[in-house]
Amino acid sequence: MNKKYIFIVVFLFGILIPQVNYAQVDFNKKPDDDLGNVEDEFQEHFFEALKEKGIENYDRAVIELKKCLNLSSKFPVIYFELGKNYNKLKNFGAAEDNLKKAIDMQPDNVWFLDELYDVYFQQDDIKNALKTIKQLVKYHPDYKEDLASLYVREEKYKQALDILDELDAEYGLSESRDGMRNDIYSITGNADDRIENLEQRIANNPNNEDNHLKLIYRYSQTGDQKKAYKAAKDLLKIKPDSKFVHLALYKFYLQDEKVDDAINSVKTVLTSPEINADAKAKVLKDFVAFVSHNPEYESDLIDITSLIDDNKDAQTHSDLGHYYLKAGDKVKALSNFREALKQNPNDFKLIKDVLLLQLDIKDYNAVIKDSERALELYPAQPILYLVNGVAQNNSGEPKKAIDNLEIGLDFLIDNPSMESDFYSELSLAYKAINNISKSETFAKKAKALKK
Repeated sequence: MNKKYIFIVVFLFGILIPQVNYAQVDFNKKPDDDLGNVEDEFQEHFFEALKEKGIENYDRAVIELKKCLNLSSKFPVIYFELGKNYNKLKNFGAAEDNLKKAIDMQPDNVWFLDELYDVYFQQDDIKNALKTIKQLVKYHPDYKEDLASLYVREEKYKQALDILDELDAEYGLSESRDGMRNDIYSITGNADDRIENLEQRIANNPNNEDNHLKLIYRYSQTGDQKKAYKAAKDLLKIKPDSKFVHLALYKFYLQDEKVDDAINSVKTVLTSPEINADAKAKVLKDFVAFVSHNPEYESDLIDITSLIDDNKDAQTHSDLGHYYLKAGDKVKALSNFREALKQNPNDFKLIKDVLLLQLDIKDYNAVIKDSERALELYPAQPILYLVNGVAQNNSGEPKKAIDNLEIGLDFLIDNPSMESDFYSELSLAYKAINNISKSETFAKKAKALKK
């Protein structure tokens, strides 16, 4: 062995076994007896095992480590390495046996315990995993979060929450622990404990906006709108510049018939760069729904939408389109649907909404052009052939109408109402080219389906 490897083995063994074992060994001295030959052979097998493990030849590593044991069984590191290799080979029984031998020789070795914990965890042996991790916690508090996670799997939720409380008190709050805590509350359905925890956090740190927002949400989730409204107003007092509180306040203001305050909250949300587009779209959708039942506030809706003319997403335009359609303003509805379609050009529902509105306002050229483009995306959608056929009939192109309508019929399945529409348009097209016999045949089919 060269001096570099001799140094590594001394370093590795020095960590894992008492230094006294090597105090009188001169590694630079050429062996002059059988013991020296044994030491050289031991080291060669040990480093060969490390090499084989490094290239994932775990079986070969085990063979080399067993050769080490035949030469000397006093080093815990050999049992540790055997345990690791058996663990990789999914031979969990052998892994456990060897790791336990290593731990018997060095009970406080964290690496040994951690590997044994992994053996149990992979087998879903929660009982033994708990036993092992409790030993690890004595040496490394970082394992406490793992212990809490195991308690959750054992459905020992009280013990898990106690540990999470200890960790929060010692190290402050963390996203991972909060996630685990919320999982526990969701599993147990204990909304009161969840709310009590948030209330305590707010008492300890009143300026933490996130905890206030969570409390508002949790009150709303439990149906306690009164407390949720109060929590939102409390946050506004503490943080008058809060933007996120208005995500809740606008609803409470609307319920409280404080429409002016609600409008101001909606404007705050829609003009706040820190609030994401999805949340803004939801707020605007709610306000659009409110205005649809209270049309006297339409001017406010127009003002609000003008604030975000450059930032409206496809969903917002779609919601506005449906609002204007319901209000009877087909031009504004079509304009919003088209804007939505620009952002989502493959959205079939938007394509259909635009085509039907264009038919409704008799923009047949646009219907022909847009339906042909849509058929490139959706060649098996009968509605596209139907609207194209209607537009061709109304544009004085009955032969083109017939071609599209007959193709569309081939894709139509179990839709008598649409089938009747197809036959009606075919009747008109054949009449336009003076094929009265076929025109009357399709007219009769349409009439029969309507009955």
